[in-house]
Amino acid sequence: MPDIDLPTVIFALVALFVAFKLRSVLGTRNDGERPTGGLLAPLRRAPGPAGPPAAPPAPVVAGSPPEPQPSERWGGCAETEAWSGLDAIAAADRSFEPQGFLAGARAAYEMVIQAFASGDRQTLQSLMAPEAFANFDAAIQSRAAARQTMTTTVVSLDEARIAAAQLVGSTAQVAVRFASKLASATRDEAGEVVDGSATEVADHLDLWTFMRDVRSRDPNWRLTATQSEH
Repeated sequence: MPDIDLPTVIFALVALFVAFKLRSVLGTRNDGERPTGGLLAPLRRAPGPAGPPAAPPAPVVAGSPPEPQPSERWGGCAETEAWSGLDAIAAADRSFEPQGFLAGARAAYEMVIQAFASGDRQTLQSLMAPEAFANFDAAIQSRAAARQTMTTTVVSLDEARIAAAQLVGSTAQVAVRFASKLASATRDEAGEVVDGSATEVADHLDLWTFMRDVRSRDPNWRLTATQSEH
């Protein structure tokens, strides 16, 4: 009977025992078997089919950020027809920012509506170009001559969007389309309503044009024309 190396036999038995325990704990998986999900399964992305290698990122030149496309700059606040005009205005006036401009235009819309109704010529004159103010002033004088009064409530200003824009020389012109709901009434000397209604709300669609000399230090825009579309 050959001699048996007892330490070698013991080492082999221990190795078999360890391998058996690892198999029972970790388990085995065939090639066709899918791994089971666990608490972290939703955080993992299963490998998909191999595709073409990703394109390397475009080089970035320090100090020269990519110029946004017109759709990125103006798409959220202006009609397509106004993009080229807004590009020209922005190139001539680096401080021009459409969202800030529209915020000012919305405020001007409400101020003009209320000032016209109350006959506040001073406010109107501060917001308008001379030609536009002359038209509003004539309407106020005509109303006063007829001994009529007017009240207007801006129920809501639903939208203000740039409809057209152009740069003529150094003069920027931007037309804004306003969609609003107004309650307006004109009363005679006895207080009787002769036009409109103080309680009925009407939808209004107006196109107002604002102007500014981009070379001027005055940052304010002036209202130059108004047109009712509905």
